[in-house]
Amino acid sequence: MNPAFLKQAIELAVENIRRGGGPFAALVVKNGAFVASGVNQVTRENDPTAHAEVVAIREACRVLGDFQLAGCDIYCSCEPCPMCLGAIYWARPARVYFAATQADAAEAGFDDSFIYRQILIAPYERDIPMLRVVDEAATLPFEEWTGKTDKTEY
Repeated sequence: MNPAFLKQAIELAVENIRRGGGPFAALVVKNGAFVASGVNQVTRENDPTAHAEVVAIREACRVLGDFQLAGCDIYCSCEPCPMCLGAIYWARPARVYFAATQADAAEAGFDDSFIYRQILIAPYERDIPMLRVVDEAATLPFEEWTGKTDKTEY
């Protein structure tokens, strides 16, 4: 853990606020070297997925030429939200370091605890109902994938 990277993530988050963005930033580091950074761009880009961690992961993957971040560390100004947590697990970095907590974010108006609660509820009972539609071709993409011999596993 390099405290300078965590401090840099916090400073980027503060700079992003001053430029009209949200109070979040993240850095991706590999072998002690900076790879990429990202700041919250949700309102700037009108993109609800443009969280700092997602932006940093996308840029790091582009720079590294890989869809996974094996051997990388992610430094976040705040504990990742559920969406970013999912992206982090798919990217497979070695570690994540964060400064502020979920509780700190909630106190500032960024409370994501409702999402964690929704995950535990049956899809059709969620606040935004998620309804399965039965279709005989539903598993066709998975059958195609399973039979593919030259696929890249992830």
